[in-house]
Amino acid sequence: MDTQADEKPFLRALKGETLSRPPFWLMRQAGRYLPEYREVRSQTKNFLEFCYNSDLAVEVTLQPLRRYNMDAAILFSDILVIPDALGQEVAFVEGRGPVLEPITSVSAIDGLSVGRIDEHLAPVFETLRRLSGEIPEQTALIGFAGAPWTVAVYMVEGRGGTDCGKARSWAYAAPDEFGKLIDLLVEATAHYLITQVKNGAEVVQLFDSWAGVLSESQFRQWVIAPTIEIVKRVKAECPAVPIIGFPRAAGKLYEDFVNETGVDGVSMDSGVPLAWARDTLQSRCTVQGNLDNQALMAGGEALDRETLEILKQLSGGPFIFNLGHGVLQFTPPEHVGRLAELIHGWPGTGGG
Repeated sequence: MDTQADEKPFLRALKGETLSRPPFWLMRQAGRYLPEYREVRSQTKNFLEFCYNSDLAVEVTLQPLRRYNMDAAILFSDILVIPDALGQEVAFVEGRGPVLEPITSVSAIDGLSVGRIDEHLAPVFETLRRLSGEIPEQTALIGFAGAPWTVAVYMVEGRGGTDCGKARSWAYAAPDEFGKLIDLLVEATAHYLITQVKNGAEVVQLFDSWAGVLSESQFRQWVIAPTIEIVKRVKAECPAVPIIGFPRAAGKLYEDFVNETGVDGVSMDSGVPLAWARDTLQSRCTVQGNLDNQALMAGGEALDRETLEILKQLSGGPFIFNLGHGVLQFTPPEHVGRLAELIHGWPGTGGG
C-alpha cells in the first residue's frame, strides 16, 4: 500500500509534493455569502457566542464542504477569541465590527492572563474534536490564530479599519513595553495552536492581516521574530503538523518571512506577482493563494482567466489554491461553484 498516496492531498502539498490537481480551500469559505450560513447565524445575536456554540460552529464549517468539496475545512472561529480569553473586553457591534477596550499601558497588559485560555476556549476545542470526526475522509482540518502583531493592533487600537497608528507609535516609542504585549501573545498563541492540534487540527495557519503596514525593521521585529518563536514552540510539541503563515501585503519581505520563520507554507495576497512567487518562494516552501476576491465576486470571464493563470503559473510546484484574502460578503455562491469546477477539472480545464 502506498501510504503517501493515501494521505490527504492537502497534507501532501504541505510536505512539498507537487500534485496534478492542486488542493484548494478559501479563506472565509464559511461566511455570509452563503444563505445557509446566514440562516444559522440568525440563531444568535452575539458573534462571539456564535463562535463558542459548538453545534453552530460545526454546522457552518461543514456547509461549504457540502457545496464545493474543498480539500480542507477551517475551524469556524475568529482571531479575537484570544484577547477575549486573555481578559480584554471584546464585542462585535452590528455595522461596526469588533470593538475592544483599548490596551494603552503596561498595567493593562499585566491584567491579562494566559491561564484563562483552556477554560474560556473549551467550546472551540470541542468544535475541533467534533469536526475531526465529521469531515470527509480526504479533507484536512485547519486550525488557526491571529499572529501577535495583528492581534496586538486590534487590542491597542480597539477596532479594525485604522492605519494602526497607535500600535505602530507605541512599538516605535516604547518597544520594551509593546514587546511585553507581543511576548504575551506569542505565549498565548502557541499554547492555543498546540491545544487545537491536540483536539484534531491537522494544519494551523497564522493570519497576520496587518503585516503590510510595517517598515522593514518593524516587520522583522514584530512579524518575523514572533512567528519564529511560535513555529519553534508548536513544532517542539507537534513536530508533524504543518504551519502556514500569512503576512498579508508583505511585498518582497515575503521572501525573508519564508526563509527565516520555518513555516511549511506561505499564503499570499493578490498583489504578489505569480512568476516571482514561483521563482522565489515555491522552491523554499508550499505557496498558497492568491486569487483576487474581487475577481471571484465579479465572476464570468475575469474569474476564469485569473483562476487559470494562477493554476498555470503555480501548479508546477507545491501549491494550494486559495484567495488573496477572504470571500467577500456579496459574492454569488455560484461563482464559488465555478471556481471549484475549474480547480476540480484541472489540468483538463486549462491544458496545463
